[in-house]
Amino acid sequence: MYAVIKTGGKQHRVTEGDVIAVEKINGSKGDTVFFNEVLMVVKGEDVRVGTPVLDGARVAGEIIEQTKSPKIHVFRMKRRKGYRKKTGHRQNITKMRIKEISL
Repeated sequence: MYAVIKTGGKQHRVTEGDVIAVEKINGSKGDTVFFNEVLMVVKGEDVRVGTPVLDGARVAGEIIEQTKSPKIHVFRMKRRKGYRKKTGHRQNITKMRIKEISL
């Protein structure tokens, strides 16, 4: 059984027990978070697809840690103009363990 959920502007395919990294969700370690935007649930041969979300379906997850993703480097320049700019960015992420998928 797996589900497709939408969080942080992205879609994630999850099964029970998966550990996923999503954009920051408020909460502390050990808190339970419910995802109500479930787009699709597949259980064996039974496939349910929402339009756009499934009514009554939800996915429960437990926050493992609040952390940051690896740093990305952004470099901009304009040739022959002497313009160079280097910056970096680390996105705040939440690591979660999926506990339950329910219809």
